[in-house]
Amino acid sequence: MFESLSGRLGDVFEKLRRRGSLSASDIDAAMRDVRVALLEADVALPVVRSFIDRVKNSAQGQDVLKSVTPGQMIIKIVHDELVETLGAETTGIDLNAPAPVGIMLVGLQGSGKTTTTAKIAARLKDRERKKVLMASLDTQRPAAQEQLKVLGEQAGVTTLPIVAGQQPVDIAKRAGDAARLGGFDVIMYDTAGRLQIDEALMNEVAAVQSAVGPHEILLVADAMTGQDAVNVAEGFNERLPLTGIVLTRVDGDARGGGALSMRAVTGCPIKLIGTGEKMDALEDFHPDRIAGRILGMGDVVSLVEKAAETIEQDEAEALAKKMQKGEFDLSDMAKQLGQMRKMGGLSGMMELLPGVGKARDAMAKANVDEKMILRQEAIISSMTRVERMKPKVIHASRKKRIAAGSGTSVQDVNKLLKQFMTMQKMMKRVSKMGKKGLMRHGIEGLLPRM
Repeated sequence: MFESLSGRLGDVFEKLRRRGSLSASDIDAAMRDVRVALLEADVALPVVRSFIDRVKNSAQGQDVLKSVTPGQMIIKIVHDELVETLGAETTGIDLNAPAPVGIMLVGLQGSGKTTTTAKIAARLKDRERKKVLMASLDTQRPAAQEQLKVLGEQAGVTTLPIVAGQQPVDIAKRAGDAARLGGFDVIMYDTAGRLQIDEALMNEVAAVQSAVGPHEILLVADAMTGQDAVNVAEGFNERLPLTGIVLTRVDGDARGGGALSMRAVTGCPIKLIGTGEKMDALEDFHPDRIAGRILGMGDVVSLVEKAAETIEQDEAEALAKKMQKGEFDLSDMAKQLGQMRKMGGLSGMMELLPGVGKARDAMAKANVDEKMILRQEAIISSMTRVERMKPKVIHASRKKRIAAGSGTSVQDVNKLLKQFMTMQKMMKRVSKMGKKGLMRHGIEGLLPRM
């Protein structure tokens, strides 16, 4: 998400960085480009107007115009206003209410409510150690209740038994009784959706809200709906006391304008974002980090958090010792590839690193795809234990066998071996240089001598 917006804003700010000083006309020209970039990213026009006005007001002071690095100052102002537009502070699910805490999910059909219900329930169970009950109130979509039941089994979360023919309000009341009797901490209501907002949909969700009084009412919206996301948010916000927004499919080819617009139009915080189909593909929404990603500043904090979640400390320490001794082998490389895949692959990691827009473009031109990691893992898996420990024994006939076993080509095997040898040489140099030598010579000291 936000890739097109990030690219356009990156071009605008690159011009500003080259200027030694900025005039009022330079700022006006930059703001025109920012305005176009936001509109092309599907940000609603009233939101764009308000955003540009706030940036201009902040940027018209003499301190900015006479700053040593005025370009950087403008970027900071835009960053701060983006954070403000996105919500200023991170706001999580609020469980500060008597148990069982009711969380009701609403939205259009196809927005991902049922999957998101299961994701949030699994998150509360695993991270917050809460006992969660899920109830499907969707009597409109065929097999919707069965879908939630299957997801509940996968996540290890209890679902309310299905009673054929029961209506949404009655299901919600029965779920509340079951949650209280069963000592549940949280109850999640997965409501029905429609292809578009209509009176029948609004009457149904309003009736459920009136009957059970949920503590949280979350609007689930598809990040790829663009401008229409504003109409959806306004429609639900007029009839329900929304407490937050969950954006789904942010990993798709979305321009990101919906996120900026919905927060500004409803005043409701974006609490969570869905980043994939897997049960753990749900993240807290951090406005400051998202603003950093949009402006190409990266999100190193999220990268470190992902690493902490996926990398075992003991394993990392053992690998570090092997690297120091120059004993890094192909089995270790396979573990690193696996960790990279868990952290979102090359694109997922690069999205969080600062200033990698051009590097991403270079990767695209070089045809480096996400499947490369899987191919490399398959190649290493097709090797014998001796071959992984001593790659030098891998000659022509062994390469053919490995390629056939992994469904790749001999050229792919050669590329992997060359990549491994380069990594091994670099690690040996690190070992010889030590910490002081590395600090003295920097990265240049690790590069191959020509």
